[in-house]
Amino acid sequence: MSRVLALDYGERRIGVAVSDPTRTIAQPLPTIVRRRGRRPPYTKIIEAITEWDAELVVLGLPIETSGEEGAPAQAVRSFGEGLGQRAGVPIEYWDERFTSVRAQRELSHLDLPASARRQKERVDAMAATLILQSYLDGQRGS
Repeated sequence: MSRVLALDYGERRIGVAVSDPTRTIAQPLPTIVRRRGRRPPYTKIIEAITEWDAELVVLGLPIETSGEEGAPAQAVRSFGEGLGQRAGVPIEYWDERFTSVRAQRELSHLDLPASARRQKERVDAMAATLILQSYLDGQRGS
């Protein structure tokens, strides 16, 4: 099997996670910082796809609590379309509702100083990890 890369796409940062080759366990990777007003950092993401030999990218889709897709979800879909064209890998979308809250909760259980647990980069990386682990678990369950 091959690895899966997951992204928690945001305006300022993109959380990144990767699966093991058996697609069982997700682990965080360094968060990619975006420059405001610039196009998405496709090159850095493609480098991660290549480095980790990922054959699929899972993008967290920010669906509203009502179940509707608002402007943030449309921005993610637009980004995913551009990434898929540039990287030449399939893109799948996965409901990411409440992952940032869950990420903060998970980080609060780690033996880290409070300032480190609140670092937005850590929260985004943990959110990407939770998105990917949920996706992997969902694929095994089907």
